[in-house]
Amino acid sequence: MIRALVFDFDGLMVDTEATSLQSWQELYAAHGQELPLGLWLTLIGTWDAAFNPSVHLEELVGRPIAAEEHAHRYSRELELSRRLPLMPGVLSHIEAAENRGMPLAVASSSSRVWVEGHLGNHGLRDRFACVLTRDDVSLTKPDPELYLAAAACLRVAPHEVLAYEDSAHGVTAAKDAGMPCVAVPGPLTAGSDLSRADRVLASLADVDPVQLWDELGREA
Repeated sequence: MIRALVFDFDGLMVDTEATSLQSWQELYAAHGQELPLGLWLTLIGTWDAAFNPSVHLEELVGRPIAAEEHAHRYSRELELSRRLPLMPGVLSHIEAAENRGMPLAVASSSSRVWVEGHLGNHGLRDRFACVLTRDDVSLTKPDPELYLAAAACLRVAPHEVLAYEDSAHGVTAAKDAGMPCVAVPGPLTAGSDLSRADRVLASLADVDPVQLWDELGREA
């Protein structure tokens, strides 16, 4: 039985992955460089990737990038991301869970300031009993620590928690934590290996939440 839900944030609730990429592409372009998409994709869903776009850009131009430029890039990322709506179907799944008395959590490899800021902008922070971020764990996704911490915070066994994800790193983390997982890839993660997910959906708006939970509960 599915008794609780855990949502990834970036790319799943709001398509901030696209705006983050755009802000970095703009910084690279300002220095006459191009950000390799293949390297960028290794970052999605994790904070512990080998690729660091800042270090990579400095290697390309042969000098440090000024702190003011990094601050401008981050401000640009915030500016772009704050205009974004919730992804389709996210709110209906939250509301259906609340109607069923199911507690909710967020588990994200991003920072607490980033995640809680965006949840607050969308009026959602108070709807989540637990918000776990990279600030709360020693390892981010694909390590299962974030999801295990979310289950512990919700006081529900991992196999009774359904994880919503959009990336391969996230799916791996959820499944290694012992959770059923629904993957909803976005434009940047559509080509990822999401084969371990229990369901792969084009959109959360495509399914009835309660029917989905009941089906996954029976399969567990």
